[in-house]
Amino acid sequence: MHKRFFHITLFVIVTVMPFGLHAQIIKGEALLGMNLTQVDGDEVYGFNKFGLNVGGGVLIPFDKKGRWDVNMELIYTQKGSRQRPQYNAVDSLGNILTGEYKLKLNYVEIPVTVMFTDRERVSFGAGFSYGRLIGVKEWEHGNLVETTTLNSRTYSKNDISILADFRIRLWKALKLNFRYQYTILKIRTREFENRATGDTWIRDQYNNVITLRLIYVFNEEKSKENFNPAE
Repeated sequence: MHKRFFHITLFVIVTVMPFGLHAQIIKGEALLGMNLTQVDGDEVYGFNKFGLNVGGGVLIPFDKKGRWDVNMELIYTQKGSRQRPQYNAVDSLGNILTGEYKLKLNYVEIPVTVMFTDRERVSFGAGFSYGRLIGVKEWEHGNLVETTTLNSRTYSKNDISILADFRIRLWKALKLNFRYQYTILKIRTREFENRATGDTWIRDQYNNVITLRLIYVFNEEKSKENFNPAE
């Protein structure tokens, strides 16, 4: 799956670069912000897990007026789920049950989006992303789940998602970014059990992420100045 993603990404670059390079300078980005995340299908509700979102990117213009760009990023991003203790009970084996849950999923991710900028103030776009899982930890009832590791293959190492992106200029090259991202392929299939009744059920799980970031754009003015309407 990840090889297919890189082939698609390479196709996008090769397709749009000739349109951008003849008239525009490629713009760079520094990205810093946070994620609000949940995992759909884990029986925990709400965007209660905070995570880091940091990295860099490039904007490749591909129209003569500089309103359309292909945006590629390389970021480190933290996802997962979190629930505070809900109750205090003891099962038949003497284990303390609280309903507390926490999941940390760390990814290196390559998002690719097509962006449109209106009047040099707001930008919006959509695209897709490939993420590679590089770290995972899970806690249930306050206890670390030792079997949840990369070697156990509990969670898929590949995360393919779609995303929508909105940006507004704050000051000169500094922008505020809102992004919504949702996994389209399950990251895990899990069986749940009600310890009181013995009932079991199975659910597929998906990352659900809201991102808030600051973006600083390099070469934005040079890219605009390099455009020649007479061409």
